[in-house]
Amino acid sequence: MSSDFSFSIERLRFDEHYRPSDSTRITTNFANLARGENRQQNLRNTLRMIDNRFNALAHWDNPEADRYAVELDIVSVALHWGTQQHGEAFPLIEMLQTHILDQHTGQRSDGIVGNNFSSYVRDYDFSVLLPAHNLNRTGFSTPAHFGHLHGQLFQQFIRSDTYQASFRKAPVICISASTSKVYQRTGNQHPVLGIEYRQNEASPTDHYFARMGMQVRFFMPAHSVAPLAFYFLGDLLGDYSNLELIGTISTMETFQKIYRPEIYNANAAAGARYQPSLKHEDYSLTQIVYDREERSALAVKQGRFAEEHFIKPYQRMLQQASAAATV
Repeated sequence: MSSDFSFSIERLRFDEHYRPSDSTRITTNFANLARGENRQQNLRNTLRMIDNRFNALAHWDNPEADRYAVELDIVSVALHWGTQQHGEAFPLIEMLQTHILDQHTGQRSDGIVGNNFSSYVRDYDFSVLLPAHNLNRTGFSTPAHFGHLHGQLFQQFIRSDTYQASFRKAPVICISASTSKVYQRTGNQHPVLGIEYRQNEASPTDHYFARMGMQVRFFMPAHSVAPLAFYFLGDLLGDYSNLELIGTISTMETFQKIYRPEIYNANAAAGARYQPSLKHEDYSLTQIVYDREERSALAVKQGRFAEEHFIKPYQRMLQQASAAATV
């Protein structure tokens, strides 16, 4: 597929002054927080939560719990037809990259990219294609080659010169554990990621990310109440520093507390055997406004956008390029 597509990257700082651009996917969680009359207070509170959680986890040589600050860039990836980055393009991926500022030394270092990963093609797969496939069926199933195109596009981007020139390490995508699966605590414990859990069986999301070349492990960090799912390439425990991992945990746990408080802001921690549930009633709300119902509706809308402007117009070319690539 390398001869058919090229990629470009744009960056925008995510801070209390952030306003979504016209090209931003409005289902993206950070864009959802930045709209409405409470937008700036939402952003301030979110960033404060991230910094506080980072300092709680990076507690060594940090007696006042104020040594570190997390800076976030929105990374927008566009796909271009051909090798030249001009003319027609499709907004492929948006995600956050962390940067870690040591306020004692003034040193600023790059964290991990992949936080709040989202894409139009994934919206299409999960919000348009999958419901249509299961309409009037007695049991749930996925279409043949489900996620194949998305996985090929993602892997091509990771291997591209554009990615290699922009990021030192492979992405880590941290999301919520599946509410349809059961998780069992193991005896393994990492000093930063915390207690490892294993699920009883793979979820459709796991299979989807496997198409992207990613495997998954589940960890519940110290003072967390539920395990997070970490999708990664390579070695999750060996490829990243403690501070890099803490940047991802503090960012994604904060977002999960905001839009899945039933799981990640519950008032009791997960036990040895655990199944997440959005029907759980013993939880606390953050002081941050997030419209979860609107996000679900917009995911369908933007999945339709991908179908109309990308999947259908370029279906033959995409099928040919995908068939020629190695899964």
